Amino acid sequence: MPGCVWEKALSIEIGKTDEIVTGHSPVDSSARRSFRLSILVPVYNERHVAEAAIRRVLTLSHPLIRDLEIIVVDDCSTDGTSEVLVNLAAQEERIHLIRHEKNKGKGAAVRSAIEAANGDICLIQDADFEYNPADIPSLLIPFAEEGADAVFGSRYMSAPYRRALMYRHTLMNKGLTTLSNWFTDLHLTDMETGYKAINTVLLKSIPIRSNDFRFEVEITFKLAKRGARVFEVPIRYLPRTRAEGKKIGAKDGFRALFAMFHWTLIDDLFKKDEYGTRLVSELEKARRFNLWVGNTIRPYVGDSVLEIGAGVANMTNQFIPRDLYVVAESNPHYLRFLRSYAMGKPYLKVAEFDPAREESYRAMGQRFDSVIMLNVLENLLDPEAALVWTWNCLKPGGRIILQVPQGQSRFGTLDQERGRRKRFEADELTFMLSRSGFRSVQVFDFNRLSVPGWLLNGKVLKRTSFSRLQLKFMDTIMPVARFLEWMWPWRGLSLIAVAVKDT
Repeated sequence: MPGCVWEKALSIEIGKTDEIVTGHSPVDSSARRSFRLSILVPVYNERHVAEAAIRRVLTLSHPLIRDLEIIVVDDCSTDGTSEVLVNLAAQEERIHLIRHEKNKGKGAAVRSAIEAANGDICLIQDADFEYNPADIPSLLIPFAEEGADAVFGSRYMSAPYRRALMYRHTLMNKGLTTLSNWFTDLHLTDMETGYKAINTVLLKSIPIRSNDFRFEVEITFKLAKRGARVFEVPIRYLPRTRAEGKKIGAKDGFRALFAMFHWTLIDDLFKKDEYGTRLVSELEKARRFNLWVGNTIRPYVGDSVLEIGAGVANMTNQFIPRDLYVVAESNPHYLRFLRSYAMGKPYLKVAEFDPAREESYRAMGQRFDSVIMLNVLENLLDPEAALVWTWNCLKPGGRIILQVPQGQSRFGTLDQERGRRKRFEADELTFMLSRSGFRSVQVFDFNRLSVPGWLLNGKVLKRTSFSRLQLKFMDTIMPVARFLEWMWPWRGLSLIAVAVKDT
């Protein structure tokens, strides 16, 4: 836990702490970062060009490249490429060679290479001469200067000059890019580019399902849905014909088209991890529900705010700007998103924060008039201790705003899968707040509508997640259903509590 960093940061006036708190610092030409770079090279039947193409990559040298590894995946070549690659790997220790026992396709080869990557950034390089490795340093500049999550090399961006490319092929690519832009709301000029550089931690957290060239669509759509900061830079391109060994064809264009519809409807954005990121991300897609929560607690949110367990800022974006807003998270995937999200927002700070450790709270100091903890206490071994530590973060008269699941009898598989230790009763929560030094202002039921669905899935059917159809249905009827809360005879699925620190 970087508590010492926070103590140093908070000893300086707020306007000067951006680079310490958010993890991003202003970068000029004399202070750029350098990166460990993993070049991912899928290869299939490229005996005549693979060695020369990879040797071009090996000659890369640039101040932005601190270290270089090349992960070559031989996708069961049958033309003698395998022998070429084995000899090359034996001569160069920076090459890590993987071989597929049967041909699976580009997406599958890239997936194997991702698993073996150790660099800060992964960049996909075809084993031919269409893309020039001399352009790779240009793709790294947005990582160094803008905190990019991904950078695409565009064959169509304005540049001092460009080669006139094949018209029909270009027209198809631009058509697919236009449609992709419509679905993702990313304004790209070249979605199908083979030069894609992506932060390795981010890339490893994304499940890749496509085995063929549909990988290009899948990764673009998932980066967009993850809220990644995607940049483009112009690159050179030397096209080759099918007679020269080009693998992609018109049928792949139609496959890409259907892949867009598929990945528009299907999210599948996170691999399963110890943080339950994939499960939490499902609920964060319930936009109308999140707006309801935000509207409910907004009257209690002050000008200096600490939000513990901020996720992907679905609450944060409803409450900023403020004089000071600190988003605190322990999940590394969410931290990466939050650091990108905080760029250009001087009032918004990001903290790596473990809600189960007192040091995290102590590092915040006594400087907030509001602390927001939504769906956090139920995951802690000692929630009352966390309330005491939160009390110490607040100014006199400051408020804590809580949301917790209600009703221990409703505890089921949905709770277990989310890492919850318990569900709370209203009098129990009130008592805990009082023992922690707070004066309760309000404790009230919230979200009665969702109780039947929760019990059906978590208690009867023993499911561990909601279906996309269920979430979509609930979110669709939410604007009407929220006004009918009073008519349901059972208690709400959650409790919302607001309490004050008097002294």
